[in-house]
Amino acid sequence: MKTGGRAICLPADIDTDVVIAGRYLRTKDKSIWAAHVFEDLDPTLANRLRGAVIVAGKNFGCGSSREQAAVAIREAGVVAVVAPSFARIFFRNAINVGLPLIEADIACDEGSQITFNLAQGMVEVSGKRHAVKTLSPRMQEILGAGGLVEYWRKRR
Repeated sequence: MKTGGRAICLPADIDTDVVIAGRYLRTKDKSIWAAHVFEDLDPTLANRLRGAVIVAGKNFGCGSSREQAAVAIREAGVVAVVAPSFARIFFRNAINVGLPLIEADIACDEGSQITFNLAQGMVEVSGKRHAVKTLSPRMQEILGAGGLVEYWRKRR
């Protein structure tokens, strides 16, 4: 899987409550979540995420185990999230909903072009290649299917 987008830079320790505030969880409408993703961090961010790759600091997705955080990011059109580390539950939730995560500590310049190849364990930032931790073949299959539900549907 090779793809990419422009970088949106975020700090370390992004909590799932910052990703999607609890006040929006009374609905199951994913478009509402996408419209309000990261609203408490930057009210203009949701409108800039389509086609972007989030590059963040360590511990991305810490906090509650709400699956809605990963769904909100995916529904907002984010291509992938790159960070040195992810909260464990967020990591699995993201893979399960089809949101690619890349464990890498890379410098971020807002708007830089980022491409990545999950199978090869490679991220390229403005022409400079970085080796990154690869996902297991099963996780890559789940992402390739569009998430865990689609993965199992295709296996029937």
